[in-house]
Amino acid sequence: MKISLDIDPAYKETKITIHCSEVDDTIKEILDFLKEKETRFIVGRSGEMQHILKPNEIHFFYSGDDSVLAVTADGEFKVKERLYELEKILPPNRFIRLSKSVIANLYELSHFEASFNGTLCVYFKSGAKEYVSRNYVGKIKETLKMTRRKGE
Repeated sequence: MKISLDIDPAYKETKITIHCSEVDDTIKEILDFLKEKETRFIVGRSGEMQHILKPNEIHFFYSGDDSVLAVTADGEFKVKERLYELEKILPPNRFIRLSKSVIANLYELSHFEASFNGTLCVYFKSGAKEYVSRNYVGKIKETLKMTRRKGE
């Protein structure tokens, strides 16, 4: 991989261009890293107080009762973003969709347990648990490299 850096005070903003023949895992990691830098914080509300939440401190997001909540070690905070909006701004190397109503921080997962009907039960380090719907099981297994390739 060849890296070039062009520094010029005349540039008004930083622009990153990647030239490649295909998007491989290394390129994906670079893009995820850059995306993670874009999302510095999310504002969450608890009562009348607004809190600045760092994405890496959020265990998971879930929707319920016409609102989206971020769960952290300090409690639950109502956020203004919808799950589909969070999915677009959060780094995909850290956050993954578990179901229509849950997005989880991969770094906060503890372990999995096979559940009924081909779903998975996900346990978080905090002790909380959520279910992965069948539509998302394959993506989770792929992301965590839980699937076996032919010949392994």
